[in-house]
Amino acid sequence: MSAPIPVPARTDAASAGAAVPRIAVGVAFALVIATIAAVAAWPIYRSGSFTLLVVTGTLVGGGIAALAWWRRWNGWSVAGLLAAAVLLLGIPLAVPSRLGSPEDLLRGLGELAGGLVLGWKDLVTVELPVGSYRNLLVPALVVFLVGTCVVLMLAWREDSAAYAAVPVALGMVTFGLFFGRTTVSAPWRLGPVALYAPVETAVGIAGLVTCLLWLAWRTHDERVRALQRAAAASGVRISRRPTGADRRRTALGAAMVAGALVLVVVVVPFAARGAEREVLRSAVGPDIDLSAEVSPLAEYRALFGDDRADDVLFTVKAADDSGGALPERVRIATLDAYDGEVFRSGGEGAVDAGRFVRVPSTLDAGEGSPVEARVEIDAWDGIWMPTAGRLSTVEFEGDRSATLADRFYYNAAAAAGVQTAGGGLSSGDSYVVRGIEPPTADLAELEAPGSPGGVSAPDSLRTWMDEHATGSGGAALAGLVSLLRERGYLSHGLSRGEEPPAWATALPDYTFQPSASGHSLARVDTMFARLLERETDQRAAASDNYVAAIGDDEQFAVAVALMARELGFPSRVVLGARLTSAEPGLATCDDGACRAQDLTAWTEVQSAAGEWVAVDVTPQYAVSPSLDVTEQRDPENVTEVRPDSVEEVVPPDPAQEDSGEERTPEDDSAVDLAWLWPALRIGGIVLLVLVLAFGPLLIIVGTKAARRRTRRRTGTPASRIAGGWDEYVDAALDAGRTAPRTLTRSELAAAFATPAGPDLARAADRAVFSRAELSADEARRYWAAVDAERRILRREKGFWRGALATVSLRSLLRPLAPETGVRSRFAERGRRRAQPVRPMP
Repeated sequence: MSAPIPVPARTDAASAGAAVPRIAVGVAFALVIATIAAVAAWPIYRSGSFTLLVVTGTLVGGGIAALAWWRRWNGWSVAGLLAAAVLLLGIPLAVPSRLGSPEDLLRGLGELAGGLVLGWKDLVTVELPVGSYRNLLVPALVVFLVGTCVVLMLAWREDSAAYAAVPVALGMVTFGLFFGRTTVSAPWRLGPVALYAPVETAVGIAGLVTCLLWLAWRTHDERVRALQRAAAASGVRISRRPTGADRRRTALGAAMVAGALVLVVVVVPFAARGAEREVLRSAVGPDIDLSAEVSPLAEYRALFGDDRADDVLFTVKAADDSGGALPERVRIATLDAYDGEVFRSGGEGAVDAGRFVRVPSTLDAGEGSPVEARVEIDAWDGIWMPTAGRLSTVEFEGDRSATLADRFYYNAAAAAGVQTAGGGLSSGDSYVVRGIEPPTADLAELEAPGSPGGVSAPDSLRTWMDEHATGSGGAALAGLVSLLRERGYLSHGLSRGEEPPAWATALPDYTFQPSASGHSLARVDTMFARLLERETDQRAAASDNYVAAIGDDEQFAVAVALMARELGFPSRVVLGARLTSAEPGLATCDDGACRAQDLTAWTEVQSAAGEWVAVDVTPQYAVSPSLDVTEQRDPENVTEVRPDSVEEVVPPDPAQEDSGEERTPEDDSAVDLAWLWPALRIGGIVLLVLVLAFGPLLIIVGTKAARRRTRRRTGTPASRIAGGWDEYVDAALDAGRTAPRTLTRSELAAAFATPAGPDLARAADRAVFSRAELSADEARRYWAAVDAERRILRREKGFWRGALATVSLRSLLRPLAPETGVRSRFAERGRRRAQPVRPMP
């Protein structure tokens, strides 16, 4: 047995000295890239939780890389340590809302696993900034923890694989750019020169220049070390002074980089100015569409039924830590699309370009007066959610707070929110809304921005406008709205019944007048046709009573919206409630308790400056229409005359319907299994995490076990013994030994230095080269010795190193590795170190 070849101390010192600059420059490279990536991703999060995650993730990732480099761990070991770090740091850093009880921690593990798989998709469907909303910090944890570790591990390598650190670094930087905003930063102007998208340009340039500088240093360092090895091998003294060729190469490279920077800074942003920025969220829309929902305006008349009129829908109070006043109005639904039959939200013909998206943190509500209110839900249900002004933040309370926050969507353009958790809001839900009430503009002073298009108004409405409009723009609209409200009459029902309806008892000296529901073009046309007919009646002029349009806010809000569009104003209808009103006669919520009959609708018109102005449309009820002239007509049913014909009518098949008496009543004493599905879901998510974390390791262990079983049981006794020797060599490889293919079995056994290694080598040589017949017992005894040696190799460096050897890939990848015994004539550029003939100068 030959003794191992001693390695001169000078070689280790030289190796360590050469590694120090590479390590230092790699650390600097990773830190700069992490900083640039954090700046690029800041617009996505904009929170202190993100800052803490970046600092902690970068430090922990760097520490794992340093430990792996010092201990010379393989890739699987590093991957296992990174997975453990994600599990330990995931909840406090990426899902901080789940820090608390054991149940919250268990839910946090499930959200952490979901964030690893689905967080990337969810990140592009949530309005920015996302803050620490749910598990959307998980992608950032992966980028800064795993990304920093991988960049360092690659940058510290000695071979050409080190250059793979550049695409990983650029991937870290582009995370913030690809998942960021759809708009770029404001132009930076320096006199007559304007730099478009300055922040995005600076981030891209910084990342590119950092990678180029590291590549240049790495190439120079490899060239210097190759020359030093060549000088050490040949004894030729090398010069440390740069040559003219070196200077020319440096100047050429600097000129190319400078030209590229000029192109990036000046030409590209200038050419792309005004273009919409295409990022990942540009192609992924919100997962909610309200155009198919039933319009709340179509259900407005049902709120005034005797069975609902006095029901308290919700209560609005001042928040405990109120920093703003209560709003004047509470918005419920904003309806901006009209098809001639129904006003609804979104869809074809909508005037708002906004979308309903999830709101994770604070929104930019613009300038105005701050408002703040606590909303407590009573009898109100459905998806539309009462809000105040332009929303800034919303904080949900109660047992369903997390679910409500997760399923809340908001349209900033429409200033409306919806709640889709469990079908919408329910009794007992409460939340605090903070927003901004924009300054109130005078309708008469507005300028019309132009025709918004949409369905054409009825001819009767246009005729009535032509007869009464004075001036133009906002002044004309204000005069028409005032006149329409004076000649309208408030009515919420078609029939009175024996007793006055509940809504009518709240109106003093009210005379009931029937009116039909609906807000189609035909309903509006009927209203203005009666106005025109009344105005031509001489008895109306004699009595000075032109009241003829009977209806409520549903019809009048649509009529005013159509008039505004005829005058060039974009318009929409808002359903909500008033907390206070300076105009007498308008319904308000007493002490913040909004009953069903307190709900109202108003019209909003948009000025040329882009601001939306609320217009009250509720008609008066003090002056009743003249009954002798303005009588309600019977509905006209057009009779279609058909020719006589005889057709055979096939009766439909009878349908089996269960009567209510035959239904089995639900057993209230049945076992409540509502907890089962959440428990199964959390258990399934945890199981998925375990499979993702340990599944690859189990595959490796199973592959090795199958290979070992095949070697032990397949073939003749001689082939089994040869297979046992292969198993012994593979175990030594997994334990960290090296097994050059140029060595004989005896030389390998001596290098492995295990107790029974030489005996195993001699027995394997005898089985392979001898013609003697071997028995199955000899093969079994040989394998027993191999198993003993495997246990020794696995346990010689402790439990954890033995576990790492069990899942090592070295023995599995050895057949694919090229033969390293043959060197080319360019070996001076490889890893082989030559000892200097004389000391280097």
